[in-house]
Order: sequence, then C-alpha cells, then structure tokens
Amino acid sequence: MAQLSTTYPFYKDDTVLRKSYYDQSVKKKSQLLASVDKANAKEYKTIYNSQFEGINELWKSSRPVTYAGAHNYLQAIVQKVIAVNPALKGTDARVVFSRDWWPNAVSMGDGTIAINAGLVMYMNNEAELAFVVCHELAHYYLEHTPKAIKKYIETTTSEAYQAELKRLSKLQFGVNSQLEKLAKTTAFNSRRHSRENEAEADRQAFIFLKNTGYDCNAIITCLQMLDKVDDSLHIYPPLNIEQTLNFKSYPFKKKWIQSETSIFSAVTNSSDLSDKEKDSLKTHPDCARRITLLADSVKGTLGNKKFLIDEQLFGKLQKDFFMEVTEECYREQKLGRNLYNNLLLLQANQNTAIAAYSISRDFNEMFEMQKDHKIGLAVDNESKAYPDDYNMLLRMIGRMRLSEIANLNYQFCLQQLPAMKDYPGFEEQMQKAKLYSQE
Repeated sequence: MAQLSTTYPFYKDDTVLRKSYYDQSVKKKSQLLASVDKANAKEYKTIYNSQFEGINELWKSSRPVTYAGAHNYLQAIVQKVIAVNPALKGTDARVVFSRDWWPNAVSMGDGTIAINAGLVMYMNNEAELAFVVCHELAHYYLEHTPKAIKKYIETTTSEAYQAELKRLSKLQFGVNSQLEKLAKTTAFNSRRHSRENEAEADRQAFIFLKNTGYDCNAIITCLQMLDKVDDSLHIYPPLNIEQTLNFKSYPFKKKWIQSETSIFSAVTNSSDLSDKEKDSLKTHPDCARRITLLADSVKGTLGNKKFLIDEQLFGKLQKDFFMEVTEECYREQKLGRNLYNNLLLLQANQNTAIAAYSISRDFNEMFEMQKDHKIGLAVDNESKAYPDDYNMLLRMIGRMRLSEIANLNYQFCLQQLPAMKDYPGFEEQMQKAKLYSQE
C-alpha cells in the first residue's frame, strides 16, 4: 500500500471519526440490551451479539469511507434530508459510504447506515443517492430491525413453537426433515416480513425525499437501475479476456474458458430460468413491484432537482470509488475480483499503470496460493449471479496450471515493461513472475 500511495491518490481516512462511530455503536448496543424484555433477555443477547459482530467488523475495518472529501459530501445530503423532515430531528443515525463492491445499502439497526460504493458507481445522479439515504433512514426511523428481532423471538419462544419442537424431538423417523420444514417456514415468514418492510421504507422514503426539492422521479430510475444492475449494467465494457491476455510469445489458450460439459454450462446459463427464479437471484428482488406501488405518487410531485449539493463532485466520487473498491478487494484478499476490475481498467485504458502493477501482483499471489492449494480462499466460484465475463475469468483461473499462471504473468509483464520501468514495485513483480515461470 505504501508503494501504491505514491502512484495513485487513494483516500486517506479519518480514523478518529471511525473510532467515534464505533464507540457510538458500542454505546447503542448497551442501551438496547438494557431495554429488552427480561423474560427473553438471553435470546435478545444472543441476537444482538450476532448483529453487533457485523457492525463492529465494519467500523474496525478499512471499508468505511471517512475521507473528508467524500464523507462531508454525503453528510451534506443527509443533513438536507433531516432539515426538512421533522420526524428525523435528533436522529443518531451514522451514514457512511463503504468500499464494498456489491451494489447495496444497509441500515444495520443501531443507527449505522452503509451505502456501498459499488452501488453509487451505477447511479445516474445525486437525487438517486438522496433516495437511497432516505430509504435507509426510513428503515431506521420505522424501527424495522428491532421489530423483526422482537417478532422472531416471540415466534421461537411461543408455546406453540416450543410444543412443536418438543413433539418433533420424540419422533423416531424423519426428525431432520420435519425440523428443516419448521425452520423454512420461520425463515419464509421472516423474508415476507422483510419484503413488506422494503415497501414500507419506500413509502416513507418518498415522503422524506418529496420534502427536499430533489426530483422524485429518481425513485423510479433508481429502482429500475437496481432491477438491472446484476445482469445488464456495466461501468466498463465487458472484459474481452482472450484479447487482453493474448501475447505473440504466449498465445491465449481457448481451453481455459471453453465450456466442456453440459453440467458445467448449466452453471452459467440462466436462459432456462423462469422470471420468478431470475428475480430471486437478484441482489434487489421485487423492484418491478416496488416501482408499481410508487409510480402514481411520484407523478404528482413538484421537485425537479437532480443535484442540490455538487454535481461535479458526484461524478468524481463515482470514478474514485471504482479504484477504492478495487483496492479494498485486494486488502480483503478477493484476488479474483481485484484482477477482474484491473483488467477492465487496462482494457479501457484508464489508470493503466496501477492496473498493470495490480494484475502482475494478483497473478503472482494466485500462483503462490495455488501452490499451497489455497486459491479457493481468494477466488470466487462461478455463479449465475455473476456476469458472463467475470465467470469466464473465474473459469480460466480455475483451469490454469501453475506453470501457465506463471508464464502468462511473465509475458504480461514483458509486454507492459516499456511503460512500467519506473513504476514502484513493478520490476519486483516481473522478476518474481520470471522466477515462478522457471520452476
């Protein structure tokens, strides 16, 4: 990271602010535990401890973006929403951008709200960002998390539920299947409640957003974006891996990416799925229904501003976030995702120096992990939820032999060398690739 910081201006976070947010979360946990129903204190403690593991993990990691330029911009939007909505006055919500790559945002229940950079990168304007802020504030304002926890505990500690568990424990046959059915029923009810919460949060977010002067059509365009973000939206053109990693002295091998069996091709081919099944695989299901529920209300609004804070900064953050997300993937040892993003940068001829360095670094580390039979810890498996070009890269990594990884990387380094001679750390990566290619 010290080497990279001399060649690309990554954000410098405010660790004091992050520690302050962490302390506020710890305090909120104590308050919540002190207020629970004493009869079920043990159950509440178990759930809250589990919930706060994720919250603490966020604040103790490098994921939150507390760099002043980005954080202050987000706070300006948050404060604009709060200022015109008396219901939010005095809220203790703590809203941050996170460096998580997937397109999502979350209200974690204690006032911590994270808006993933991986979502902001796909947005069309600031009004859409304001809607997401309103939506997550709505979840917190409506107390969806504590209500869901209370509902779960009431269900699982009820006399009927406990009696069913007792009955099942006395069965000699089929106990596991019966328990699984009971668990699925409880989980289904939880999911249904969650989807109801999404619709309720949308309605409340509409009220919050309408008061700001932002264009409420951003609600519709944002939900349309979320509906397509998993399968048809691209920040960069899809990766042409055969072209990007093809060298005269080491031609690309088609066997790395060919689908060889019907079983394997079924993993990546979603054309045989029903619309309902496709929707269930999405990061954000039910978007079409959510749009229908809000469309008439949005038509009657007067606000028409797509930007109220800073249009230029919004565009800059979107570009910066791709770099921040990419390097965060490396810090978390998501090498497949880091390699994919850097290949996209190289193909698009953007930030090519850091992309070339990172690609060589990824291949060297993949060689080392493959040699220790640990590459599965750093590279995803193919999934219907991933775009085809990413699946193709994952397939290639999974099929390459050690010698092929090393040779491909060394030839890549040789091709990049003329432009990378003075880049810190690149020659070291090239020499490492050369050494590995000789093993």
